[in-house]
Amino acid sequence: MQHGGAFLATLGANSGFYEPFEENARHWYKKAQEEVSFVNHAIVNPPVDRNKELAEVRDVYMHVEKETDGGLIVSGAKVVATTSTLTHYNFIANNGALPIKTKDFAFVCIVPTNAAGLKLFCRPSYELMAEATGSPFDYPLSSRLDENDSIIVFDKVFVPWENVFAYGDIDKVNNFFPRSGFLPRFMFHGCTRLAVKLDFIAGLLLKAVDATGVKDFRGVQAQVGEVLAWRNLFWGLTDAMARTTTPWTPGYVLPNLDYGLAYRVVSNLAYPRIKEIIENVMASALIYLPSHASDFKTPEIRKYLDQFVRGSNGYSAVDRVKLMKLLWDAMGTEFGGRHELYERNYFGNHESIRFEVLMVADLMGQSARYKGFAEQCMAEYDLDGWTVPDLADRHYPTKIRNILSDSPRIIGTY
Repeated sequence: MQHGGAFLATLGANSGFYEPFEENARHWYKKAQEEVSFVNHAIVNPPVDRNKELAEVRDVYMHVEKETDGGLIVSGAKVVATTSTLTHYNFIANNGALPIKTKDFAFVCIVPTNAAGLKLFCRPSYELMAEATGSPFDYPLSSRLDENDSIIVFDKVFVPWENVFAYGDIDKVNNFFPRSGFLPRFMFHGCTRLAVKLDFIAGLLLKAVDATGVKDFRGVQAQVGEVLAWRNLFWGLTDAMARTTTPWTPGYVLPNLDYGLAYRVVSNLAYPRIKEIIENVMASALIYLPSHASDFKTPEIRKYLDQFVRGSNGYSAVDRVKLMKLLWDAMGTEFGGRHELYERNYFGNHESIRFEVLMVADLMGQSARYKGFAEQCMAEYDLDGWTVPDLADRHYPTKIRNILSDSPRIIGTY
């Protein structure tokens, strides 16, 4: 997964950050490459009592119960452990939404999925539902690409010291993601992932407006153009992140953080907007569909479908239905709805992804620079006119200037 890849790469390039566990970092960097391990992540606390301090929700939130000579005993839960049922290891950390204040919550580690005491509680399987109620023709995405999400529960799970990357350093764990290098790499991967996804969705939409006969309508063309513009924006941001890198550890660079943070906010706006455009443009075409692929295999039904469910511009009924079911599975089914929710919350809640842009600008001195630009402009004039030598005042004749200053009522009609 992108989170796992972003994290594992930091273990080699920035192993010194993990001191005094830097040898663990180097070991896992090598181990993951040699084994080609599938590493999941779980970094979010369950949505329970989030108005309270971490320590007040100890019965739910993940924490260290006990230190031993061999490692840590941990208990609690994390969400949303996407694809955890298929992974070899789970990367565990804190996303920073609630600051850590005590040592027992301050840890970053990796845990095998088959560790004793680790339990997974999964949401319903869209793949299972697609298999039970349809076919690959009816649910071409749900039936093969469902990344099942889980609640991951640790019931006194033992984590040996060699699987620990940070412990007890409250400041380091609270700021783990930006300081380790995880965040810029994660955003670069995420932006590329979304750009590829929009290539696919744009292609579906372009074919769909052709199949429904609306591709030449000016309003439809404008909305399709907007979808393509969103697609172009994210590819542009990936280029910007890759080509204007930031120096990191000796011999390494990081993707540009500013453009990554911009992607983080704009993606939250783009995907719901693209879904809205598709629903507006396609309208009933997305549900004007037979219930099952088997309908086309029944001669008594097929003759009606070929006549009444055919597409425009040479699309047969089978081709049109195949296309629309694919687009509906991408955007409208439970699988599609989950993807919208995923994109909305991919990097955290809608407020955090915005105020953190300001926080970074303040910390990096950008806010001061932006204000300085505005102040430079304001310093070039005052009540008496221009204060810089390259700009000259144009004075009204003295008589008119005196009239304007002495008669406010005249100003409105002058």
